[in-house]
Amino acid sequence: MRKSTRKKANYIFVELGLIIVSFFMFLPFILAISMSFMEPTEVFSYPPKFFPSSINFKNYITAIELVPMGRMLFNSLLVASFTTLGKLITGTLAAYAFSSFRFKGKNILFSTLFVTLFLPAETVMILPLFMLMSNLGWVNTYWALIIPFTASATNTFLFRQHFMTIPRSLEDAAKIDGASAMQYFFKVLIPLSGPMIAGATIINFVYAWNMYLWPLIVTMQDNMRTVQVGVKMMISGESSNNWGVIMAGTLLVALPTLIIFFLLQDLFVKSLVNSGLKE
Repeated sequence: MRKSTRKKANYIFVELGLIIVSFFMFLPFILAISMSFMEPTEVFSYPPKFFPSSINFKNYITAIELVPMGRMLFNSLLVASFTTLGKLITGTLAAYAFSSFRFKGKNILFSTLFVTLFLPAETVMILPLFMLMSNLGWVNTYWALIIPFTASATNTFLFRQHFMTIPRSLEDAAKIDGASAMQYFFKVLIPLSGPMIAGATIINFVYAWNMYLWPLIVTMQDNMRTVQVGVKMMISGESSNNWGVIMAGTLLVALPTLIIFFLLQDLFVKSLVNSGLKE
C-alpha cells in the first residue's frame, strides 16, 4: 500500500510539475493572442491587462492590409513546401547510396559531407550563392528561394543512420524475390521510414518557413518576399509601436507551421506504433 501510495504521489507531483512548466512555456503565446485583440491603449495600459476587454479583429485586418500578407503567405508556403520536398528526395536518395552501396571514395565523400554540418551555411555561402543566382538571372524569382536549399547534409546524415538500422535481411529477401535496388528503396525502405520522414518534414518545413536573411537579400520586390520579411516590415513601418497589429501578424505567420506540426505529429506517433521491426 505504501509503495502504491508513493507511486501515485510521485505521478501527481510529476504531472503538476509538467503542467506548471507547460503553462510558463505557453505564456508568451497566450499573451500574444491576447494582445492581438487589444486596442493600442489597452496594450500600454497601467496596470497591464492580460486579457482584452472585447474581441476585436481590427488588428488582423490592419496586419493584412499593411503588407501584402496574402501574397507573402503564398510565397512562404510555396518555398517551404518545395524546399522540404527537395530535401527529402535528395536526402533519402543520398542516404540510400551511402548506406547500401559500395563505391570508391565512399568513406571520404561521407566524411567531407559530415564536415559541412559544422559550417553555418547561410552566412558562409550567402555571398557565393547570391553571385551564382545573379549570374543565372534568378534574382527575385522562386528558383533563387528554393533551389539552393533543396539539398541538406543534415538530412543525408540522419537518413543514412536510420537506414543502417533496418535489417539487411530485408534487402536480401527483396533481391531474392527479384526486386531491383530502386524497387527495394520505394516499396520497402521508404514505407519503413515513416517516423523519420515525418520528423524530417516538420524540421525542414519550419526551417524553410522561418528563413529571413536569404529571402531578404535575393528578393527585390514585395510580391516576392516571404512572411518573415513581412513581419520585419511591419515592425519597422508605421505600426512599429502598435504591438497589437504586430502580434496579429506574427500569429498569422505562425499558424501554418502549427497546422503542419499537429497534422504530422499524429502521423509521427502512428508510424512509431506501426513500424516495429525485429531481425
